Amino acid sequence: MVRFRTMEKRSVINRIREWLVWSLSAWIAFIFVWYLQFKFSGSAGSVHLFTVLTDWLGFHGHERVMRIGTGCAELLAAILLFDRPLQIVGAALGLGIMSGAIFFHLVSPLGSHFFGEGGVLFREACLVWLAAAAIIAARWRDSMALSARYLPFLPLPLARRERAS
Repeated sequence: MVRFRTMEKRSVINRIREWLVWSLSAWIAFIFVWYLQFKFSGSAGSVHLFTVLTDWLGFHGHERVMRIGTGCAELLAAILLFDRPLQIVGAALGLGIMSGAIFFHLVSPLGSHFFGEGGVLFREACLVWLAAAAIIAARWRDSMALSARYLPFLPLPLARRERAS
């Protein structure tokens, strides 16, 4: 009887975890896809933001490449977040993109209140970073299985490699 209750609790926890991961994936994808309209259309705010950033980095005149490249990476992450086997890859890509966004908001002339909007972009970057980190934490076993299958040259400890299989 006790074993049945324990299994039932695990089942409920697993369902809650799945619901949470898919909800976070949908939210991250929404944020990425929402901002694509500004990056891909070349809106004045997006052009100004990436011009300040590329000028600060010393890549004068390469605003469009960075803006479109960032948008493409965000689109790829959004797509991968809806493919269950590759969800961990989409979350890792999103985590990397948002790590760059947070870094540049903190150390470059962008600042956290770039448009005078009260730091909405910066807060959203931080929240997307946390959501992606939560997905990675929830799908940790998947990442071990994926790395054991596709990246056998990684120096994983033998015990983890056997558990991932």
